[in-house]
Amino acid sequence: MMVAIDGRRLEEEVDALPARYQGPGGVVGIVSEGRVIARRAFGFSDLDDHRPMTTETRLPLCSVTKQFTCAALLAACGEPETLDHRLAAHLPNLAAPLPRVRDLCNNQSGLRDYWALTVLHGGRAEQVFARKDAASVFARMRNCHFSPGTSYSYSNGNFRILADLIEEAASEPLEALYARHIWQPAGMTGAVLTADTRDPADGVVGYEGNDATGYLPAQNGVYWKGDAGISASLDDMLAYERWIDATRDDPDSLYQRIAVPQTFRDGTAAAYGFGLQHSRIGEFAFTSHGGALRGFRTYRLCSTEARLSVVVMFNHHGDAHGAAHRLARAALALPHPKPQPLRESWAGQWISLETGLLARLDPGVDTVALRYGTSVETLTETPEGGLASSAVRIARDGEDIVMQRPQENFAGRLVPVARVISAAEQDIARRYRSEELDAELVIEVRDGGAFLWTEGFLGKGRPEILQPAGPDLWILVTRRSMDAPAPGDWTLQLMRDGDGSVTGVRLGCWLARGIDYVKCG
Repeated sequence: MMVAIDGRRLEEEVDALPARYQGPGGVVGIVSEGRVIARRAFGFSDLDDHRPMTTETRLPLCSVTKQFTCAALLAACGEPETLDHRLAAHLPNLAAPLPRVRDLCNNQSGLRDYWALTVLHGGRAEQVFARKDAASVFARMRNCHFSPGTSYSYSNGNFRILADLIEEAASEPLEALYARHIWQPAGMTGAVLTADTRDPADGVVGYEGNDATGYLPAQNGVYWKGDAGISASLDDMLAYERWIDATRDDPDSLYQRIAVPQTFRDGTAAAYGFGLQHSRIGEFAFTSHGGALRGFRTYRLCSTEARLSVVVMFNHHGDAHGAAHRLARAALALPHPKPQPLRESWAGQWISLETGLLARLDPGVDTVALRYGTSVETLTETPEGGLASSAVRIARDGEDIVMQRPQENFAGRLVPVARVISAAEQDIARRYRSEELDAELVIEVRDGGAFLWTEGFLGKGRPEILQPAGPDLWILVTRRSMDAPAPGDWTLQLMRDGDGSVTGVRLGCWLARGIDYVKCG
């Protein structure tokens, strides 16, 4: 289908992008019908050295790497099922049933995210996470937080395990497979695997902070591969998008194979598969993915129907997802959504008995902020009187709310929780142990305030503030961790016996749910 690109509006959007998404630097590029129609670099790749950002500067793709890993799997090993027999060795203590390798590709494994778990193993944001440490996290996994194939939850560990499986089966380094099957055919001459984040390509510096706090160089120490790790320039990524366009009509091409929509075990269509998110912008189907590392944000989206691709990469924490979608809508001559003022009051908090997570709604003038997952989701009111975004729908049912998250194959009733703002009671202050993780946490109460830190094979974590949320419910907020974005809000629920004495806690976030700890001593 031919698409008439609104060139003038698109140029205006590209010109405005550095001011709209302010930060040290970035790049943006757009491909239409196999031609580069916009290509821009702005700002600096290193502020201290006055090094400008260019279209040849290689930036971490972060989780955009996942689609390359899945393509390498198909090219080198065939269908994921050929690797199923190898998976148990990487999860030696996981109770049956094991996920399938296809579940890993589709983020349907039920494995808790290993970067979120580093927080519970005592990891600190800046410390080194060596190559061997990932296996130590996987070896400690005993259960999934949902039955494999039934739901969706983002788990970087899925793709880290895929990397090891692929290298074992192919007897080749993953970087060589990327190069032979994707980078060379696509003309991505500068792409490289930078698994050690302490040594970024081209000396590029990522920055934490914002205009209010200033920008400081981000310090990373993680080793990752398969789930992330590729660094590429804007020119490399535009070559990739042109290769996708050139092979769009070949069902055997690697991108067309990873872009085939997947399903859950019950046959329900899945919005995520093989490292790609499936969505629509206007009348067109798009595949996309974002990525994040402390100091960097990336996003790419592509529609082979519209023959349109957009790539945005920042060396700061700007909204690359929002920027890419804004550019796509401009190119397609679509209006930007304008929310209407809220008609109802939505303030409150509810808990999902199924996931054990609190959902908090904080209304503004025309949108409502939902705190439930790893980041704040912005919802707008629907004509029917509910709330919705592209990923979630919420409706009232008496005092309860019904939350539907189609991408996760989840629909559940959440019950209200009265807000509690009170001093912490001393009876929660103690040490707790999780057999699931082979790790411990400590709660300390000081002058009415409560703090929590974790201890595990990665060390002793920093104390984090526990915020009272409801009767025997607390919120633990992780704003910084080894991976970015950090896990966000954890829900902590006290467990008591018949006499009312605290016996343990249950801790979970969207990335890692339902982890039980029992009181020590």
